[in-house]
Amino acid sequence: MKEKIDRVLDTVKEPESGLTMAQLGFVERVRYSEEKKKLTVFSSNLKHNRKSCCTVIQGLLISGTKNALTAAFQKAFPDLTVEVV
Repeated sequence: MKEKIDRVLDTVKEPESGLTMAQLGFVERVRYSEEKKKLTVFSSNLKHNRKSCCTVIQGLLISGTKNALTAAFQKAFPDLTVEVV
């Protein structure tokens, strides 16, 4: 399971920089609940003090990145519910 998780983090890229989730440190930790058949992916807090226009753009990029990460984890672990928080 750890190898599959690492593979996902090495594959999914942030669209603007082209860097992988592993390179960016976007994911702080991953929790697996065998009982609930659930994988919870905790993203790092990337918020900084920025102007509101930059915060909106950053929010959109983070949203898209979380969606791509969710899709990649769902593909790698089709029997589990995946939540990226």
